[in-house]
Amino acid sequence: MQKILYVEDDLSLIDGLKYTLENSGYFVDNARTASEALARFKQDTYDLLLLDVTLPDGTGFDVCKEVRAISTIPIIFLTASDQEISIVRGLDIGADDYITKPFKLNELLSRIKAILRRSLQFSKVAAVLEANGIRIDTAERRVWKNGKSLDLPLVEYKLLCLFLQNPNHLLSRELILDRMWDGNGNFVDDNTLSVYIRRLRNKIEDTPNQPKFLLTERGIGYKWVVV
Repeated sequence: MQKILYVEDDLSLIDGLKYTLENSGYFVDNARTASEALARFKQDTYDLLLLDVTLPDGTGFDVCKEVRAISTIPIIFLTASDQEISIVRGLDIGADDYITKPFKLNELLSRIKAILRRSLQFSKVAAVLEANGIRIDTAERRVWKNGKSLDLPLVEYKLLCLFLQNPNHLLSRELILDRMWDGNGNFVDDNTLSVYIRRLRNKIEDTPNQPKFLLTERGIGYKWVVV
């Protein structure tokens, strides 16, 4: 049985969502504060973290950062904030998805299943991906460029893995969104995807304004070219 740590301090939300998740076959622990969440996470093993942004003793962003420093566990933010800056911040520090309240339970369950499935798929990829001076150790989630370590947020890391798994293949924007967010990326528009591509280029290309590896096919998508 897959285990979920649900970090939320609103009792009315806790009871209802925990009941739904447990009836869907998941084991659910609840933490009501950031400190309790981190303590539980370090003491036990979980398959998914559901994380509210506003907590009595801090923010979900703080929890996410600390968890990401030691784990690649899938993380979904559940929050009332639908501001784009908040969404991008959550994704930048390592969240896999961001769902705004109120949400439909069936949608949440669908996203949980999709993220857990993707997490398993990522764990099955080749242990080492390498091309154009970029090396990825998927077991350790570490990236190097020409032997120098790169620190990539989770979304950029997953994008890079996707490209290196499909060298010299044109990947449409729709396919990328489907693979990265399983078709549920309604919080991710074309502009947001372009931001992540630009940030990734700034880290892996010697001249980001004239990329050699991660090329754009205007109006279609992107291609990782092995040179």
